[in-house]
Amino acid sequence: MTSLKFGTSGLRGLVTELLGMPAYAWTRAFCEVMREGGVTGPVMVGRDLRASSPEIAALCIQAIADAGFAPVDCGAVPTPALALAAMAAGAPAVMVTGSHIPEDRNGLKFYRPDGEINKGDEARISAWQARLAITEAPAVTARATAHDALTPYLDRYAAFFGPDALKGMTVGVYQHSSVGRDVMCDVLRAAGATPVPLGRASSFIPVDTEALRPEDNALARQWAGEQKLDAIVSTDGDADRPLVSDASGAFLRGDLVGALTATALGADVIVTPVTSNSALEKLGQFRQVLRTKVGSPYVIAGMAEAKAAGAAIVVGFEANGGVLLGSDVQRGGRSLPALSTRDAMLPILACLDLAARRGRPLAELANEAGFYCALSDRLQNVPQEKTAALIARLDDDDPAFRDAAFASRGGVVARDRRDGLRMTLGDGSTLHLRASGNAPELRVYVEAESGEVVKTLLREVFSALPRSLVRFDAESMW
Repeated sequence: MTSLKFGTSGLRGLVTELLGMPAYAWTRAFCEVMREGGVTGPVMVGRDLRASSPEIAALCIQAIADAGFAPVDCGAVPTPALALAAMAAGAPAVMVTGSHIPEDRNGLKFYRPDGEINKGDEARISAWQARLAITEAPAVTARATAHDALTPYLDRYAAFFGPDALKGMTVGVYQHSSVGRDVMCDVLRAAGATPVPLGRASSFIPVDTEALRPEDNALARQWAGEQKLDAIVSTDGDADRPLVSDASGAFLRGDLVGALTATALGADVIVTPVTSNSALEKLGQFRQVLRTKVGSPYVIAGMAEAKAAGAAIVVGFEANGGVLLGSDVQRGGRSLPALSTRDAMLPILACLDLAARRGRPLAELANEAGFYCALSDRLQNVPQEKTAALIARLDDDDPAFRDAAFASRGGVVARDRRDGLRMTLGDGSTLHLRASGNAPELRVYVEAESGEVVKTLLREVFSALPRSLVRFDAESMW
């Protein structure tokens, strides 16, 4: 048994199970899939700032060389910057990152020359990994050509937004251990803002944009109280998911950041997973809201579907805030080419740009969006089989258990099984349970019209979950 598996975005697992032969073997398998598709030439490699990432990247470079490809080392670089460089070169890429998960875990994200791999590619890579049956990694001796992937990424946004887009804005940059911590400052400066670096860390911090640590929220409020800032921004570990706070240090939910980004870019169709806020369909702002399962491969497939159906500008985003641009955008004689991979820098800039162009603070834009109050969190160290058993019981296996669990909230009036179990309750609130695709965690999402109701519901769920996961009796979850 191994913890390594493909989740919502890439292969992830424990560092102890990825270092050595596994990292080498999975990269060799990826190269064989690329060869089957007629790809030759260079393969680019990037990495985040985890302590284990340089060693894993070196194994990937060796595997690429042994597979007969030319390894190109982009160094420590945001995932979207690596993807942009690889697509510009018509080359595949491997990003060594565990994104937001703890440092004892890491992973590999694979890119074809045209963008992220899909679920079919994942199956082919898995089949090749088994077929190769590699039992030992060779000594690392391969050399790679160095490549600058940061400058084109910076230029992409400097050219589109221009030097005066954020003129007069002062933006705090929560740097922690994000691989994008310096380029964030550079891009904001290029757009006319004054960046203020904050909270730079010397060791890895697992910042999860869907389940912020209490200390992250406390730091943002502290910084906002200490100095006058128009916003505080940050990213997760590999800089493909953003954090955006208003001037008070209150972070905007990721799906709201995505919706504001789509508004700023003039999207007519948005593509987003079922976990994003239910109010999106009721806004009347977009011609179509296309819902998917959780994970960037599903959002990318949905964007392709929307484009094929005639959409003019397609923007995809997830509840974690990662934005995928499915169409070229033209504005004021400037062009922003499509980039169908999760990116943190675009939503950061787009939200700030929207606030600047409308002359309104971010807090006002957020309040006017009409989103339902929503919170999310996670219960860690929960094996997927326990999550699956609880979801099955709440769905079809035990109606009496479900009725008792939610009797105080009017029972369950609707269920959605596209990804985990999303339940609409009789009092109008919603509860969504799903297993994380990247770690042994149970993800919990709640929505309600009242902030007090949503906080109470989340507290109730987290009070009941440990008992419900361990001891399945007939009593109410509460």
